[in-house]
Amino acid sequence: MFSSSQLVVGVDIGSHSVKVCQLKRADKAYSIVTLGSVILPEGAVDDGALVEPEMVASAISNLFKNLKIKNKKVGISISGYSVIVKKVNLAVMGEKEMEDHIMTEAEQYIPFDIQDVYIDFQDLKTNKDGYERTDVMLVAAKKEIVDDYLNMLESIGLQATIVDIDGFALENTYEYNTPKTENVALIDIGASKMNINIISKGMSVVARDIVVGSRQLTERIMGQFDLEFEEAEALKLGVNPPDDKDKELQEIYSAVCTQWIFEVKKAIDLYHSNFSDAPLSRIVLSGGGSKVEGLIDYLYQETNIEVEQFNPFNNMKFSKRKIDPKYLKQVGPEMAIASGIAIRPSAI
Repeated sequence: MFSSSQLVVGVDIGSHSVKVCQLKRADKAYSIVTLGSVILPEGAVDDGALVEPEMVASAISNLFKNLKIKNKKVGISISGYSVIVKKVNLAVMGEKEMEDHIMTEAEQYIPFDIQDVYIDFQDLKTNKDGYERTDVMLVAAKKEIVDDYLNMLESIGLQATIVDIDGFALENTYEYNTPKTENVALIDIGASKMNINIISKGMSVVARDIVVGSRQLTERIMGQFDLEFEEAEALKLGVNPPDDKDKELQEIYSAVCTQWIFEVKKAIDLYHSNFSDAPLSRIVLSGGGSKVEGLIDYLYQETNIEVEQFNPFNNMKFSKRKIDPKYLKQVGPEMAIASGIAIRPSAI
């Protein structure tokens, strides 16, 4: 039996907003304690880096107060230019030996001074039939960026006991909801970045962050129709689109979404080139960008792979007195990463 205090509070800090999710666990089931989000000032976070840490700290502190969260142990995830995820092929060796060897190996693949990054890895255990080499997922993150997040949280009395990668947090919550036997592409489209994590038989085999996102659409719509940000956001999500703007909107959608789909197809092609005998069964979309009108159908047409929108809370219990089911359904896709952090127990 686990209490909610033994799980971290999931905090997803994006360029547009902060999402927070707190869960509790009994046996193998999770239920929602609380969740919420707050929009950040423009430019407070850029490409995964804290530009205005005081503003972000204030937003998180106020959100915790409003949600009445007492747990001070949190988990965060990071992405952007400061994070490198690379699959490398190494000789089979013991875990301790690999741990000692991985720093030397990492220097070949990481474009930063090795002393300036935190390193982690996962052996994908691909050494089948006595093959003496195995694939290893190597992860590196710039210490300066990670430490900025830790210090910002510490300034408001929060302790980050887990630092994850966006794509892997997404994998956590997906695997709670779905059997591990499928080959799927998990794609989270945020305001300014897209995380792609392709999973085969429970293992992440392709992981990448791409600097594209739903803000591209909003900005194009603002410029095209001379609208304020909120009006453009509503139009982007298909809220009361005027008939006289339909053609221009479709042209904007086509131009921006074509770029997104190009990146998705590149990742899928890479996967199929290495796993030709294990075709993808589904593409699973999350993030605010997954709500863009017509994106699911367009992606299916371009890939001929089943596409669905992901709600991480489908198999979780919650109090209807405290949380409106309609609200939960609406925000679910945006909460995918926060929930993926929140299902993890504190490391301290």
